[in-house]
Amino acid sequence: MSARLLCALIKQGGPGRLDNRHFDQKRIPCSLSGVERGFATVLFRRLYNEICQCLVAKVIDKVGSAMDMIVEQDVGLRLRKVRVKLGLSQRLLARRAGVPSSTVSLIESGRSNPSIGSLKRVLEAAGLSFAEFFSFEMSREQKVFFHKSELSEISSSKDVSYLQVGRGAAASTLQILYETYQPGADSGRVMLTHEGEEGAVVISGKLEVTVGDQTRVLKAGDAYLFPSITPHRFRNVGDTPCVVVSACTPPSF
Repeated sequence: MSARLLCALIKQGGPGRLDNRHFDQKRIPCSLSGVERGFATVLFRRLYNEICQCLVAKVIDKVGSAMDMIVEQDVGLRLRKVRVKLGLSQRLLARRAGVPSSTVSLIESGRSNPSIGSLKRVLEAAGLSFAEFFSFEMSREQKVFFHKSELSEISSSKDVSYLQVGRGAAASTLQILYETYQPGADSGRVMLTHEGEEGAVVISGKLEVTVGDQTRVLKAGDAYLFPSITPHRFRNVGDTPCVVVSACTPPSF
């Protein structure tokens, strides 16, 4: 029962084809008795078929993984276009689907890979089947205008909201954010630093901005502009939410 014998058996046919017509019993060692040869034949058949099934399963798994990568890239943009066409907000669609309010936003921004079950619930809430969803005609026109419901939440913090215009780095070298800092909220203890430039205008509230060794509290109408490589940090020092509209190039996240 050598490896050479097993390889010879595998060469004789594809999965499910190893029967008496394809199995050459002459390859079984002659030293075996008739009963032993029959037992070896059955054993090899079973082993061969199990190996073939295992190989097929691995191929299917790899093909499935490749398909998943393609689908992931398309699902977010497709879901956003479908939702907007149906006139549904992210919050309303999530409520109808019975999923967390951030789920739709995360899927559309490409930050979440939804399970089949989650996507199915979202699509059913929109009145669509999988077939209808993936056959939806995608417009190739350049997106110019964005309703407030089309802005994607890209922050994972409860105290800081970053609503992104468009798809960020996936579609543009410019990132525009509608930022909201709750009282006392900040961009984190660690100073931020990355390539590019950024600037913003404070719409309401008070925002403490630290850039390098400079710190200033900005109010409505005030603005900032600096190279993003300089360590920086933002903090709401007021008693009300602070709203800022910022721009960064290239996109930082």
